Amino acid sequence: MENKNEYLISVTGIQEIDGEKDKIELQTVGRFMMKPDHAYIGYKEYDEENPSVSSNNVIKVEKDDKVTIIRNGEIQSRLILEKGRRHQCHYRTIMGDLMIGVFADTISNSLTDKGGKLHVSYSLDFNNELVSNNEFYIDVKEKG
Repeated sequence: MENKNEYLISVTGIQEIDGEKDKIELQTVGRFMMKPDHAYIGYKEYDEENPSVSSNNVIKVEKDDKVTIIRNGEIQSRLILEKGRRHQCHYRTIMGDLMIGVFADTISNSLTDKGGKLHVSYSLDFNNELVSNNEFYIDVKEKG
C-alpha cells in the first residue's frame, strides 16, 4: 500500500461457537488507502500468548459489498466475504491446510478517504457443517 500516513485502527471481533461467544479487541496503528472503487486497511497483529509471532493483515473493501481478508504469517488465510454468497476459501494453519465455506450476512461500509467504519457478519462451515458465526467491526481514524 503506497499511502504512508498512519491511522488508528480498532478491531472488535466476536465469534460464536456452540452458543459460546468470545470477543477480542485490538487497537493498533496501521495503514489505510482509499481508491475510487475500493479501500485497503493494513495492520500487524501479534499473538497474545507469543508476542514474537505476528501476522500481516490486509483487508480489501470493495464498493459492491465484497470484502477480502488476507492474513500472512504463521497462519495464512484468504477469506472472501460477499453479501448473500458462499465462497470456498483457503486457510493454512500450522497443522495443515483447510478449505472452509464462508457466507456473509451483513456488510456495512462507511469508509471515506478520511477513514470510517466497516461491519461484517458471516458464518464459517467445514464440510457443510456450521463451525461458527462471526462478526467484526473496524474503525479507522487518521492518527493525530
